Amino acid sequence: MFCDCYRDRQGFTKMTSVLSQSQSSDYGPDCGGRLKGVSIMKPIVYGNIARYFGKKREEDGHTHEWTVYLKPYLNEDMSTYVKKVQFKLHDSYANQTRVVTRPPYEVTETGWGEFEIVIKIHFQDPNERPVTIYHILKLFQSSPGTCSTITSILPATAPLSSTPPSPALSSPAAPSTASDGSVVPSRKILVAESYEELVFQEPSALMQQLLQNCSQLSLSDHRHYTDFESKKRKTLENIAIGKEKVSQELTDLRAKIQLAKETLADFKEKFAKAQSEIASDA
Repeated sequence: MFCDCYRDRQGFTKMTSVLSQSQSSDYGPDCGGRLKGVSIMKPIVYGNIARYFGKKREEDGHTHEWTVYLKPYLNEDMSTYVKKVQFKLHDSYANQTRVVTRPPYEVTETGWGEFEIVIKIHFQDPNERPVTIYHILKLFQSSPGTCSTITSILPATAPLSSTPPSPALSSPAAPSTASDGSVVPSRKILVAESYEELVFQEPSALMQQLLQNCSQLSLSDHRHYTDFESKKRKTLENIAIGKEKVSQELTDLRAKIQLAKETLADFKEKFAKAQSEIASDA
């Protein structure tokens, strides 16, 4: 959707020696030319997580620590084909343009307000135009279905990360007790992330090789905060329910139209008959 080469708007870095040699010897400035009829899709996940401090910081009024990120949906090293990821923050931040050249592609900051973050992906093949993604930084719970709030999935002192912790650390923690005996609510982390697909239509020979030779990113489980497969199933179920509802409504509407036609035809017949009788009497 956001691959602006083809649609409007839109584990660490280790290139193998084979790819490096191929890039230098087998490909010229045009990177092998475009491959007609070839289409390659790479699924990605992007978004942010945010933790509320509990109150405003006195020195700057900030209320949250947050991390914005871009990562692969599958367990693969994006740096094979991604040269760098640029995050454009709000103008109020010093050095609002942050460039990350190796995984994890993420930026951690603090703040008090929500704003649009521009994420720009640059590729190893200079002939591939950058892809731009727009993400609204979420700090506060909004309408249901927009984002999910997860309670205490990280220790209080742990930095925010785009990688969810192991299941052992992700279970809700019991509320702590203050010195006066009152219960202190467990800390909450808000997660707002989205699934997207980068579609490379007719990539160069070099880009095809890079896209198809991604190494594994991590030996551990590659997880996301959002269960996108479950979300996909529910979405498809809702679409099926919606189609059935629309189909039933169309059937009912056709029946009403047919009844209206029959009623109109009956009225016309009676009207013609009445006119004929009047003419006969005259």
